[in-house]
Amino acid sequence: MSACFSRRRFLELAGAALSAPLLPGKAFARLPTGTALHGISAFGEFKYPADFSHFEYANPDAPNGGTFNFQPTYWYYNQNVLTFNTLNSYVRGGDAPPRMEMCFDQLMTWAWDEPDALYGLLAETVTLSEDRNSFTFRLRPEARFHDGSPLTAEDVVFSYNLLKEKGHPQIVLSLRQLVEAEAVDRQTCRLSFSGKQSERTIFDAVQLPVFSREALEGEPFDSSEIKPLPGSGPYKVGRFSAGRYIEYDRVEEYWARELPVRRGLYHFDRIRLDFFRDRNAAFEAFKKGDAMWREEMTSRVWATGYDFPALQEGQVVKREFPGEPRASLQGWALNQRRSRFADSRVREAIALCFDFKWTNRNFFYELYERRHSMFEHSDFAASGRPSPEELEILKEFRGQIPDEAFGEAVMQPVSDGSGRDRDLLSRARQLLNEAGWQSDGRFLQNEAGERLVLEYIVRDEVFVQVASPFIQNLRAVGIDASIRRLDASQYERRLTDFDFDMVGVHFSLGATPTYDALEVVFHSRSAEVQGSSNLPGTADPAVDRIVEFAGRAESREELIVAMRALDRVLRARRDWIPNWYSPNHRVAYWDMFGFRDKPDYFFPVEALWWYHEEKAKAIGRA
Repeated sequence: MSACFSRRRFLELAGAALSAPLLPGKAFARLPTGTALHGISAFGEFKYPADFSHFEYANPDAPNGGTFNFQPTYWYYNQNVLTFNTLNSYVRGGDAPPRMEMCFDQLMTWAWDEPDALYGLLAETVTLSEDRNSFTFRLRPEARFHDGSPLTAEDVVFSYNLLKEKGHPQIVLSLRQLVEAEAVDRQTCRLSFSGKQSERTIFDAVQLPVFSREALEGEPFDSSEIKPLPGSGPYKVGRFSAGRYIEYDRVEEYWARELPVRRGLYHFDRIRLDFFRDRNAAFEAFKKGDAMWREEMTSRVWATGYDFPALQEGQVVKREFPGEPRASLQGWALNQRRSRFADSRVREAIALCFDFKWTNRNFFYELYERRHSMFEHSDFAASGRPSPEELEILKEFRGQIPDEAFGEAVMQPVSDGSGRDRDLLSRARQLLNEAGWQSDGRFLQNEAGERLVLEYIVRDEVFVQVASPFIQNLRAVGIDASIRRLDASQYERRLTDFDFDMVGVHFSLGATPTYDALEVVFHSRSAEVQGSSNLPGTADPAVDRIVEFAGRAESREELIVAMRALDRVLRARRDWIPNWYSPNHRVAYWDMFGFRDKPDYFFPVEALWWYHEEKAKAIGRA
């Protein structure tokens, strides 16, 4: 911790968090007000000065051209990697294809080698008001939509009002404290907040898409039509067939091509995504060269499947890239909206039935590590006993949060690796009995005669295979457990409607989690908002306050301490069952690309890499 990071400071922040609603306080305290800035920084520091030419990880000298057909491993909002039936990626309904966000520009964009700052894209400058509740953006006069029409302040205002009213629930939550979007003049717009927003609410807000008012006003903004929305980004929708494939074509006359925040990025002429309902089919497409880049998410395939001729002949490269130190959550959510999972002892008992050591050996080829934290592989993961600074936060909630939060950070159980650890299963039965569940001779039931049922929903056969021993252990302790595989649309619908018992998910909360990103996963305000990421239904005033505390952090050191305190409480509550993670990206690709070292905090290969003609010729792929 830095020398200026004092116990007194935490006492001040803790007192403020407990005594008043969330207020911006000294939002961006180290940034001046009334001055036009080239970016905003959470903690007042910029890696790149106002006159920078391009991001260090970008390559302005790389050639443009070629087609990049790949299989994406992350997505946003209503996007789906298995199918699609709409091209609107920003609403609750429907299934949209990944990478639709490449078609739209935003007011500001972040540097992928810097965790805390955003730089102007559509906005040439941003000016903070004296009370730090309003942000005035001077738009770049050269900004254009794909049809050549100018992008103006009226388009920005229209877009924010539209998203606030009809956007995906995660967007609606992030704009909850936006009270006005106004056009000062044709090239100037202002976003004004209520004063109850987090200090970093603006980080999420300025990265939302801007649409054409002329094209969309009076048109339905939902998932009912499968046609592209007019955009202004580096790509536009090309050919597509619903549920089968989509192509994004590079915009030759892209207005921002030479801006510092875009220069040296987005080199491929065409980006294509093919959709497969089955992982094996997707892998076969890669082996044949129909797909050119693949991050392998199945450890068995990584360990045993990469022995095909193209790899043996050097046409395909298999390698690992380091993972990002970003806060991420992966595990199983138990739906506490269903009363049978409301008791933390039940949730702990269920966690005891998962034998990671056996699973890692028999299914994962020892390629994964056990996940214990909500924010594994980042500075925000708690370890050992709480630091004095963490205790200053936690002690205010003594009696409201589990006592375990004050001791060693809760760790997931370590089994004997047998697949059916008798000690752990015996402990699970004991916890279930203590929670009021007794055996009827086969399964457990409560005093009302209701059976303890658990249905685990998945959307891929691989999860059925991996989780089957887990389900068997659950049944061995008396839980009527089962797995149901759903098609992609059913799966997304049931998640959106919170219609599940248990589900496995992965979320990235970013290199510098904002209050809004934390709120949509952990805050009670999002527990009943369908489509939010608060899948367990966490609704705890103490968690709410610690989330708010993290939102007040005025330095990275303060944020780290607040996040570690939050991690301790969430782990002790056992809303989630953390399962496993890989510290690296396991990647295979046809050796026909150029690239630089990946940036520290993000790995959008489709934006960073480029087609290398000589390499392509060498392997007969030119």
